[in-house]
Amino acid sequence: MAAVVVYLSDVDQEKSYCFFFFSSRTGHTISLPVSWAGRCIRDSGRPEVTQEMKERLNALYGLDKGIVEGYIDWLSAAIKGDLGTSFIYNVPAQDVIKDKMWVSFWMALPSFILQLLIAIPLGIISATKQYSITDYTVTTVALIGISLPSFFFAAVLQRIFSMGLDWFPLQGMVTAREDYVGFAHIMDMAWHFVLPITVLTVLSIGGLMRYSRTNMLEVLNADYIRTARAKGLSEHKVIYKHAFRNTLIPIVTMVGGMIPGLFSGAMITEGIFSIEGLGYIGLKALRSGDIPFMMAFTMFLAILTLLGTLLSDILYAVVDPRVRLK
Repeated sequence: MAAVVVYLSDVDQEKSYCFFFFSSRTGHTISLPVSWAGRCIRDSGRPEVTQEMKERLNALYGLDKGIVEGYIDWLSAAIKGDLGTSFIYNVPAQDVIKDKMWVSFWMALPSFILQLLIAIPLGIISATKQYSITDYTVTTVALIGISLPSFFFAAVLQRIFSMGLDWFPLQGMVTAREDYVGFAHIMDMAWHFVLPITVLTVLSIGGLMRYSRTNMLEVLNADYIRTARAKGLSEHKVIYKHAFRNTLIPIVTMVGGMIPGLFSGAMITEGIFSIEGLGYIGLKALRSGDIPFMMAFTMFLAILTLLGTLLSDILYAVVDPRVRLK
């Protein structure tokens, strides 16, 4: 097996590029992870990387200070809006997040809406027809959705609908060698998003469906539901006027926590379909050791979590008449 390492430097852009070519005696090319290549560079020792250059880089990124002092410096800069410069894109990390999060959002939003429209009604139907064929069917579908790994389901859809039937694109966000504009560009992106949205929807409805079913069963066994039935109200009015609203209380709390996930991206799904959303970029940064971006990405996720908790509390007050905002 032979290995060739080629270094290219761009003085004007102050960037360097490294290409690894590995070939075996059989003539096959072997692709190795970037992290492995990085270790090879570090361990073998590049003669052009001097100790002075390493010290300058450590000083530039605050690695020459202690952990506490370095964190305080980073936090002070983060409060001012400076989250550091991405190693990969050579632009501020917050700019990368603002650019890529909308890709994840427009892919996750249709999936989120479909989850609500499919999972909640099926959960209620399953609860009202407990131990029936419908209940067993819905429960089985929910368990399959919960159990399927996202990468496996995505690969199955690609094999059937992209490589087999050729109905949908295999990967990417837009059609190569096509320069669509306006509405045609939007439709082209939507066509590329069909399979990723299907993966996100099918794998997510199971949990929400089971949650809706469990809450509806608890509400149907409550005393006020028995009283409503004893007064002669129709089953439709008992379920959809009295029981459904109380079922929504815990569901809304759960859904409120899901909304920030619209911006954080789906790392595995985006990676399989080569969609450069925030999840895919986060995985790429993690593999490449892009520390500034990962710090900014982690802070972004923490802020989304806090906003999700706040939104859940607000929505809880909207659906529960016993709670009032003051």
